[in-house]
Amino acid sequence: MKAHYFDYAASTPADPRVAQAMAACLTLDGNFGNPASRSHRYGWQAEQAVENARRQLADLLKADPREIVWTSGATESNNLALKGVVEALRDAGETGPLHIITSAIEHKAVLDPCKWLAQHQGVEVTYLTPDADGLITPQQVADALRPETCLVSLMAVNNELGTLTDVAAIGALLSKHRAVFHVDAAQAIGKIPVDVKAWQVDLLSVSAHKFYGPKGIGALFVKREPQVKLAAQIHGGGHERGMRSGTLATHQLVGLGEAARLVAEEGAADEARIRGLRDQLWAGLQALGDVYLNGHATQRTANHLNVSFGGVDGEILLASLAKVAVSSGSACNSATVAPSFVLKAIGRSDALAHAGIRFSLGRFTTSDEVEAVIAEVARVVAMLRG
Repeated sequence: MKAHYFDYAASTPADPRVAQAMAACLTLDGNFGNPASRSHRYGWQAEQAVENARRQLADLLKADPREIVWTSGATESNNLALKGVVEALRDAGETGPLHIITSAIEHKAVLDPCKWLAQHQGVEVTYLTPDADGLITPQQVADALRPETCLVSLMAVNNELGTLTDVAAIGALLSKHRAVFHVDAAQAIGKIPVDVKAWQVDLLSVSAHKFYGPKGIGALFVKREPQVKLAAQIHGGGHERGMRSGTLATHQLVGLGEAARLVAEEGAADEARIRGLRDQLWAGLQALGDVYLNGHATQRTANHLNVSFGGVDGEILLASLAKVAVSSGSACNSATVAPSFVLKAIGRSDALAHAGIRFSLGRFTTSDEVEAVIAEVARVVAMLRG
């Protein structure tokens, strides 16, 4: 029997329209050429397709297409943003102390580069602690700012909780400071409106497979006015205006562009429908008793529902939910048996952090599926509670 898929925050299936657009870029009778081949029609057509995708993503983000730098996904975008800012400052001759502000509940794709910069570049990092609702406030950022702060990196939507950071308020705060503002928007696109101008961000990371596009492709928004200076992390040909070398994957970029177009046209309707399904799921789970919502009740996306179940062993609970595809936190940490560091950061006990389950819904979730999942979770929880 096929499991009910409730792990859209880990990865979304490609929309069939995205897959169709990608398939047309793979074979001899399609648009398979190298976008960097400037001497024949195959290359020109591929370049045109890549640039069309660049515009589609830029339109979704309210950006200039020249501000979109292609990457392999949000992890690479985050590394390029964080390491690129610090190394560009060092290359420009800045020898004094540098300071970064981030939070204790960022994705590992931000926390690990921060750790690397502290160890190898001598950068001091401040990790802001969320409140009990999983929120980082603009006031916390203001209190942590120093003259030597060169970068603030905060996610728009937390990947485990779905909680929303007030990035617009933080962007307004940082507009008066020299610090570059980087936002990891991997979980935001397709779930909330993203506007780089309104948010006043300098750098913003994108991952296609979080909004019904293909895996292995993403982008980094890099503000042009004033131009954010970044040191490239991948060298070999000077592609993407010298910021990211490598042959562009036409089919993946066409898929990302089509996924962005669909979000622009259908995202609001998706959000309203999914919110109703999420609330239906929460009502059913809440009725089981001794169930706790993790994260702010309203300041979160429609797609996420992170709950802890009292009176059960978390590992046994997750293993017993074989008919439901869910996670105990970030997909990047699914191999560890330690309790979620995000749930620990918001004050959950070890037992409740271990028993935390992230349900995430999406474009293809149905009401019947929600009812089936409620029934299955109720059966498993009742069995484990004896």
